[in-house]
Order: sequence, then C-alpha cells, then structure tokens
Amino acid sequence: EPVSQQYGHLAGNAAALPAIIVVIVAGSGFGEETIYRGFLFERLGKLFGAGCGAAVLIVLLTSSWFAAVHYPTQGMPGVPQAMLLGIVLGSLQARTRQLWLCMTIHASFNLAAVALIYWRLEERIAGLFF
Repeated sequence: EPVSQQYGHLAGNAAALPAIIVVIVAGSGFGEETIYRGFLFERLGKLFGAGCGAAVLIVLLTSSWFAAVHYPTQGMPGVPQAMLLGIVLGSLQARTRQLWLCMTIHASFNLAAVALIYWRLEERIAGLFF
C-alpha cells in the first residue's frame, strides 16, 4: 500500500512528532543498531569467525532477523524494506566497524520516512516507484 496504515496517524499531526522522533532516534537509531549491528555482529563473529564468508552470513542472518521483527508493526510491505536496510547497514558495519555510522543512517532513514508521512508525501513518492 502506498500509505502506511500503521503510521498514518502521523500525517499532519504535529502533537505526535516529539514522541515519534524520540522513539526513532533512541529506539531505532541507537537501540536496534546496538542489537543488530553491534551485539549480534560481535556474537555471531565469535561463532562464525572473521572471514569474508562469515561476514556475508552474519549480514544475511542479522538482516533476516531485523526484517522479521518489523513484520508485526509494518506488515508484509515493511519486511523487504527492512531486509534491504539491514543488508545495507550490515554491509556497512562489516566493512567499517563504525556502529555510530549505522545508528546515524538508520535514524536519518526513519526520520525521512516520518517526514514523508507527516507532510502526506508518502503516496506521491510511492507512485514514483510503483
């Protein structure tokens, strides 16, 4: 669907912005990245090793888990988007080992999504792709 059912209440709702911004920065940017690209990367790295094949496996495993946990709140449309974001951020983490960079990109990505919803641009932007 071109318009998010889960987050549609944010459209034009200035009162909801402060709370969602805190959730995005603290929960997504800091929290999810600490878990998926921080903790899980380190734990799975100890299990699988540090080679290129291990890194690919770790990126795919953490991205799959990341995508699966987005299903309850974003439905099936959110799963491939979360998987792709997970692969991008996982690859970046595997390459640079700079968790703060993943945190910043993740929070920025989600803030941009909220901005599109808030200004009711989501459907217009989706129309460019679908």
